[in-house]
Amino acid sequence: MTSNDDRKEFEAHKKKQCLALGQDEHVFQSSIAHMLQLDPYDYSYLWSWMGAPIIQMPADVMATQEVIWNTKPDVIIETGVARGGSVLFMASLLQLIDNGFVIGVDIDIRAHNRDTITKHPMSKRVTLIEGPSTSEETLAAVRAEIPEGAKVMVVLDSDHSRDHVLAECRAYGPLVTPGCYMVVADTMIGHVAQEDSPQNRSKSWFAGNEPLSALSDYMSEVDIFEVDPVLNGKLVLSSSPGGYIRRKPA
Repeated sequence: MTSNDDRKEFEAHKKKQCLALGQDEHVFQSSIAHMLQLDPYDYSYLWSWMGAPIIQMPADVMATQEVIWNTKPDVIIETGVARGGSVLFMASLLQLIDNGFVIGVDIDIRAHNRDTITKHPMSKRVTLIEGPSTSEETLAAVRAEIPEGAKVMVVLDSDHSRDHVLAECRAYGPLVTPGCYMVVADTMIGHVAQEDSPQNRSKSWFAGNEPLSALSDYMSEVDIFEVDPVLNGKLVLSSSPGGYIRRKPA
C-alpha cells in the first residue's frame, strides 16, 4: 500500500493554524481565564522533568523544545534556576543533540537545589553561576563561559519586575546570536489586572510591572529581534505568550 508524502502540506497547514490561533482574541482571553482558574492548584508547579521540579506550563516546555531542536544552540543561558528542572530539561535536549551546555544564573542557588542539579545525570551539561544576573561581575563570568563563535540562546526567568526584566533584556539580548531565540518568561502576567493577579506567590506581579511591559520597551529600543508569529500564535495555555523572540540575521 502506498500513500502520498504529505509532510510539506502538513507543516503548511500547521503554520496556517498557528497564525489563525494567534489572531483569535476570544480563545486567548479564555485561555488566560482558564490559567487563572488553575492557579490556586499551583498548576505550573505540579510537573517535573527527569525527577526535578520544572515549574513550567507544558505548552512552554514543548515550545522551548521546538526552539532548541530547530536552532541547535551551543550555549543556553537561563536566568532563574529555581529548583533546577528547567536547566536540566534544556541540558537533556542538548544531550540528545550531542552538543552544548546550559549556563544557569541565579542570585541565590540554594544548597538543596544545587544538590538536585549536581547529582543529576545531566549535570555534565550544566554550569551554575551565582550572583545578581545583571551585575557586571556576573555578566563577565557568563561571557567567560561562552566559547568563541558559539550559537547562543537566552531564557530570562528570574525576578519578573518590569525594571529587572528590562535590564536583563539589555544585558543578555546582545549575547543572543543571529537565528537564535531569547525567551522572556511569564509575559502572561501582562494580560492580568492587579485584582486578578495570582496571590499565592512570594511576590505579586500585574500588568504594568511585569515581563511583557519590559519586552515591549526593549523591542522599541532595538531592532535586532523579531517576534516569531507562528510559535507565539499557538502559545495559549502558556506562561509566555509573545515572549519568544528571534535574533534577526546579521
